[in-house]
Amino acid sequence: WITHLTSSYQVVNLNRCFIHLELADEQEWILEPLCFPEQPATDIGTNSSSHHDMEVVTCVLCSHSAPLSEKDRLLKHLVLVHKLVIADVKLIADFPKYMEYWKNRISEQPITDFCSVIKTNSQGPVEKQEHYFLLCDVLPEDRVLREHLQQKRLEEILEQQQRERDDDSFQRICMFCNDEFNGNRSSLLNHMAREHSFNVGLPDNIVYCVEFLDHLQSKLDNLQCLYCEKTFRDKTTLKDHMRKKQHRRINGNNSEYDCFYIINYLELGKTWEEVQSEDDREMEDEDDDWSDWQAHPVCAVCLFCEQQSESMEKIYTHMEETHGFDLHKLKTELNLRFYQQVKLVNYIRREIHQCRCYGCQEKFGSKPEVIRHVMEAGHVMQLPETSTWDQPQYYFPTYENDALLCALSDSDSESEHTGPWRDVPVIAEDISNLKVLKQTSVLSHLLKNTDSSS
Repeated sequence: WITHLTSSYQVVNLNRCFIHLELADEQEWILEPLCFPEQPATDIGTNSSSHHDMEVVTCVLCSHSAPLSEKDRLLKHLVLVHKLVIADVKLIADFPKYMEYWKNRISEQPITDFCSVIKTNSQGPVEKQEHYFLLCDVLPEDRVLREHLQQKRLEEILEQQQRERDDDSFQRICMFCNDEFNGNRSSLLNHMAREHSFNVGLPDNIVYCVEFLDHLQSKLDNLQCLYCEKTFRDKTTLKDHMRKKQHRRINGNNSEYDCFYIINYLELGKTWEEVQSEDDREMEDEDDDWSDWQAHPVCAVCLFCEQQSESMEKIYTHMEETHGFDLHKLKTELNLRFYQQVKLVNYIRREIHQCRCYGCQEKFGSKPEVIRHVMEAGHVMQLPETSTWDQPQYYFPTYENDALLCALSDSDSESEHTGPWRDVPVIAEDISNLKVLKQTSVLSHLLKNTDSSS
């Protein structure tokens, strides 16, 4: 009914709406029809601490206050005591700051300067009519405030995500096995996707990862399936159920998980489903005119130092002349296919990033130390056993936008056009009529002759 408000002072008839409000029980408080599930009711993951939930929020019209975790109780107070309704509460990024702003503004000017006036039971007796006040983003000032809070929250979320991406102190045991992971969170998430077929998305799309994993672990500890959310009598039954039903995934329709994905913070009042559907429509509507396309050069980075070049050949030459590393030679000697080259590059990148020699596995205190060791010990072209680096985890790039991976040549495609059989034509056999083929096949005559001779 908010969409029918044409100005911040419009008086409308909301008899039916407020019948629900006046008869609502404790579980159906007034703002449920107006709320969009921006966050779970428990505020899991928000600001990454329970301290945020204990923040006290004060009524905009009196001294009544309540913890943020009991926000619904404060909203009920606003309606029952002051007859004030705040529209789309769950679309407000920072509710305490929002309330603090309007408390100051309402102390300066009458509430009617900011709110739409709603008269209930307009057709009934005057003594039964009541006036409610609606504070919503129809008012430009309110809209600007909501957008400002949304932008500020997005900046905070992106900063939090960057801290998690750079954090090497992560330590956790896999939920499905006893393997322990130390360092970056991506190692655990990639392990669960690879070894247990439990994929929650790319690590870079997740925020508040520890709280996210705690939430998932809590469900498993309570013997609850992560997808259908049914409860089972023991862990063995739960494990068999998730395996047989292919329920090793989370339920995308459960809004509890929204706060753990960056996409849900991008646009005010939009879930990941809405953002994704808009992107799909834009792709369908896009014109195929590429006349304004401007290519941006991509620089490849050396495996051993900070040297960069837009030319892949220059990087290959630099690595060979400066560091003695010849990737083309390794490819030829080891007969590396394309994806093996990808794994090898990612393996070397990761080992050097972790200050470990990829040849002898010796650990060092810094990258310059490991590079110096590789050069002095002659380990530049020394690789461990193929089984060490030819592993699925090295499909994943160690560094984002690693242009060196894009320059690798495809051995498989090259081998198709080389070798002694490259000029031999291959003619497909027509098997559209198998019955006739069997009757006329030369093999049938050979078999008959064999039988007669025997």
